[in-house]
Amino acid sequence: MKQLLITILLSGSCGFLAAQKTVKTPAIYKPVRTEMYKKGWIDFNKNGVKDIYEDPSAPVDARIEDLLKQMTLEEKTCQMVTLYGYKRVLKDDLPTPEWKNQLWKDGIGAIDEHLNGFQQWGLPPSDNEYVWPASRHAWALNEVQRFFIEETRLGIPTDFTNEGIRGVESYKATNFPTQLGLGHTWNRELIRQVGVITGREARMLGYTNVYAPILDVGRDQRWGRYEEVYGESPYLVAELGIEMVRGMQQDYQVAATGKHFIAYSNNKGGREGMSRVDPQMSPREVEMVHVYPFKRVIREAGLLGVMSSYNDYDGFPIQSSYYWLTTRLRGEMGFRGYVVSDSDAVEYLYTKHNTAKDMKEAVRQSVEAGLNVRCTFRSPDSYVLPLRELVKEGGLSEEVINDRVRDILRVKFLVGLFDHPYQTDLKGADEEVEKAENEEVALQASRESIVLLKNDQDVLPLDISGIKKIAVCGPNADECSYALGHYGPLAVEVTSVLKGIQEKTDGKAEVLYSKGCELVDANWPESELIDFPLTEEEQKEIDKAVSQAKEADVAVVVLGGGQRTCGENKSRSSLDLPGRQLDLLKAVVATGKPVVLVLINGRPLSINWADKFVPAILEAWYPGAKGGKAVADVLFGDYNPGGKLTVTFPKTVGQIPFNFPCKPSSQIDGGKNPGMDGNMSRANGALYAFGYGLSYTSFEYSDLKITPAVITPNQKTYVTCKVTNTGKRAGDEVVQLYVRDVLSSVTTYEKNLAGFERIHLKPGETKEVSFPIDRKALELLNADMYWVVEPGDFTLMVGASSTDIRLNGTLTVVDCINDSTPQSKENEAPISASTNQETVNNVVDNNPTTFWEGNKGDYITFALQNEAKVDGISIAFHRDNGLETDFEIQLSSGGGQFLTVYSGTVKEYHKLLNFPFKGTTASDLRIVLGSDRVGITEIKLPQIKK
Repeated sequence: MKQLLITILLSGSCGFLAAQKTVKTPAIYKPVRTEMYKKGWIDFNKNGVKDIYEDPSAPVDARIEDLLKQMTLEEKTCQMVTLYGYKRVLKDDLPTPEWKNQLWKDGIGAIDEHLNGFQQWGLPPSDNEYVWPASRHAWALNEVQRFFIEETRLGIPTDFTNEGIRGVESYKATNFPTQLGLGHTWNRELIRQVGVITGREARMLGYTNVYAPILDVGRDQRWGRYEEVYGESPYLVAELGIEMVRGMQQDYQVAATGKHFIAYSNNKGGREGMSRVDPQMSPREVEMVHVYPFKRVIREAGLLGVMSSYNDYDGFPIQSSYYWLTTRLRGEMGFRGYVVSDSDAVEYLYTKHNTAKDMKEAVRQSVEAGLNVRCTFRSPDSYVLPLRELVKEGGLSEEVINDRVRDILRVKFLVGLFDHPYQTDLKGADEEVEKAENEEVALQASRESIVLLKNDQDVLPLDISGIKKIAVCGPNADECSYALGHYGPLAVEVTSVLKGIQEKTDGKAEVLYSKGCELVDANWPESELIDFPLTEEEQKEIDKAVSQAKEADVAVVVLGGGQRTCGENKSRSSLDLPGRQLDLLKAVVATGKPVVLVLINGRPLSINWADKFVPAILEAWYPGAKGGKAVADVLFGDYNPGGKLTVTFPKTVGQIPFNFPCKPSSQIDGGKNPGMDGNMSRANGALYAFGYGLSYTSFEYSDLKITPAVITPNQKTYVTCKVTNTGKRAGDEVVQLYVRDVLSSVTTYEKNLAGFERIHLKPGETKEVSFPIDRKALELLNADMYWVVEPGDFTLMVGASSTDIRLNGTLTVVDCINDSTPQSKENEAPISASTNQETVNNVVDNNPTTFWEGNKGDYITFALQNEAKVDGISIAFHRDNGLETDFEIQLSSGGGQFLTVYSGTVKEYHKLLNFPFKGTTASDLRIVLGSDRVGITEIKLPQIKK
């Protein structure tokens, strides 16, 4: 089978890859050592007693502490490392007697990519009998898990980790567009569905932790991993990241591990050097662009994992930075999961950064900084043994080890590894993975990710009734490998663009195909710098494509990039079409036939010639296994494209850095008159701007309202407008809201994305779109690096892109609302809040399903009866992610000064909890939130003013 796989992959075929053996697998998995498995609990330490850590009803923190006190140093340190799976480091697919003599006889923190089919870069998927089908794979992971539960002293389950940025990485699974394509959908609900499916399929396959989403913000289009970012806007990355994590972690089906923390995606000149060194950014840019998504996803979605990045920032490697991994990540952001290293990040401290003298010192620095688990393609001994030496020598405190292990165990308890360590529904795995409903979501994602960049004279959609022959050419026309790379499903059926067109036109038109050229030429990438003449063979292949184009009614040219030109460690020196692709395009256009250019690629390309001379251009990114069908649906009008750019297309690499958001006037320069007698010295402006995208229909914007138009920094306002489909086709529009601080103490971005909604409208249909605006959209980092909202005017802009603004208005922020404004009436109410004033009465309506919600620092205030003496309050809290949160109760005796009388932590939700404090006479009581997205459903406070 291996030879078959190699032949299929190297030929670029899209056929289904069958598993090597068919082994009968039971429908339900049952472990062997039945005496351990009690009714409702598991005797992990085999002592016949239900220890606290074995009790599913005990609080998580109590279970952690009970287990931790039973662990030896050997067992603790084994939890702090990953064992890479079959054929990566682990030579066995299933446990062997030899495992009792290996390091992991005392347990292991995680096993990564075990039997997921990936072997090495450039190799075909594994043909091991336990890779597929899904039931057999889940059975095998259960057998590995059984070793750790039944054959180690304390029975601590391992965390099965895996990749999953475009579907879980498995031999087969639901295959989505790469993350850049998903970003171009601008569809929160769709991304949540992608997350749910990715997490659910992963858990059914036996995995409990998935390394996704990528929260890096795109900044340099040359970067090889641009294909993996959602886009260039930190707000959009945060919004989609929140939905992806909420979907993946739904019901704690898996833990999501976001990457790469932090300041990873702006390496100098697009160069990577494996350690991604020397990002050139100011501290303010790091905070506003790169920290922002992580902070929000952790606080609002309860992200359970973070991958620490290779790179340094300002000379300090992130991997050894206590400031980043502890002070900021855990202290400020409230992260309660565990940090895993990105591959050789620990080793790079001494092999590349040269800030540690050897591996032992690198281990010490990493653990002290806040690393929980080292994850790389090396033996776990290489990390664990020096770690143990450090503790025994006094180089590391065992209490630090305890802290790191607590985080690891917390995640394992939260995802249910101590209560349901096995995936017992083996038959269900076969039914769930890649099921029809999941595939429909994948197809919708592929469709929604496509962006129409150009459509002169309405060349698209193509009218099949008037076409007899279609010429299809280009190196990506019959290519499938873009959907089968690392970090996602490996061997699924892929519909190429050619196949999609053939299926769409079957019996209606003849499809002529020629490749036209290879993705790159023999001299690439040097051919980006030197113009090598076409070889005879290259000219012959182009001539064949031209001949077919002349014979056809329309030509579809499918160009772009692929695994040779884009991906990890594949940054480029140019953004032009690689190889002979432009030569092919020019030759086909010269035939005079209508031409449609379809781009399949992982980064924006400087397609200046195409933009000027090709009438229709579709950007499909890497559209997943269903990409060919999605492209064909768009070409022939069965689907109206509605994707919008989340990245900027520069005209040339000479403009980089060139992206969104940007400082005022930073994207233009020099004169405006070209030619011999002009004053223009450089190409200005973007080829295509952030937010741009066309449709087969048209949309009209109207009736902008800002309510209220005057607020204080902690209040919320709503921006509403109406959007009407004024064309003849149903279609999607991505309505975008941008904010500009008119006058500020420091320079702010020209436009900040502050809201977006993808809406579907029938011809003639009108919908009202509403955007909430709170302090997050108005904040800036002041001169002292504090997040503040400065009073003044803010321009609110609603439009179809960052440059196509249709409506605008002004929001005014004041220190306080004066008595002449309508808002002052709200302040007279017995209950007021710093935000979401319209929902404050939900806390006294005796309805446990309604609530008032705010973010960290927000508060709700209750006016008390005259001379009221208060000594306690009952509060029922609400939080979607169920994570603990801090809060304070404050009292005021008048004059606006509040003093804290109670500080506590909420661990239970939707239950009235009593909080007593020293009684005193007060005029107002205030509850202050300590985290984002925390709600109060009900309070009991008899002293509230009537």
